[in-house]
Amino acid sequence: MSQRSLFRFVQTKEDLVLGDLLETGHKVLAALRLRSASESPWDAMQNALHVIAEDSSYNPEDGLKLAQMMLNTPSLRARAVEKRLDWLDLLVPELDRRMGGASPLQARVIVACALTCLDTAAEIWVGRNGAGDPKEILDEVIDAVRSSLTPPDTQAR
Repeated sequence: MSQRSLFRFVQTKEDLVLGDLLETGHKVLAALRLRSASESPWDAMQNALHVIAEDSSYNPEDGLKLAQMMLNTPSLRARAVEKRLDWLDLLVPELDRRMGGASPLQARVIVACALTCLDTAAEIWVGRNGAGDPKEILDEVIDAVRSSLTPPDTQAR
C-alpha cells in the first residue's frame, strides 16, 4: 500500500500505532449505559472503564509494549491525550443523564478525573513492567482519589 493510500485511512502516523481510541471510548460508553442505575456516578465510571482492561484484542505482552511506546514517545502520548479528550464528549452526557441532568459540570469533573485515573493506572502498570492486574491498579488509583474527597471524620478528634 502506498503512503498516500494509507493516509486516506488514518489521519496521522501516531494513529497507525494507537489504533482507533475513539472506538474504545464507544465501548466505555456502552458499558456505562449498561451499569445499574443504583450505582453512584463514580462506581458507574469506574466499572465502565474496566472494559478497557478486559479487552482481549491485545495479549498482555503486546499491550505492555504499546503502552511503553505511547508513554515514552511524546508525539504518541500527545495524540493519545487528544483522542482521549474526545471521550469527554461521549461520556459526560451519559453520566449527566444518569445523575438526573442537573449537573453537567459535576459529570464532566467525574469523567475527567476518572480518565486521569486511567492514565495514571497505565503509567503505574508500565512502571511495574506489566506486573499486576490493570483493573486492580485502576481501582486502587480511583479509590485513592475518592478517599481524598471524603471529609475527615470530625467525631474522631
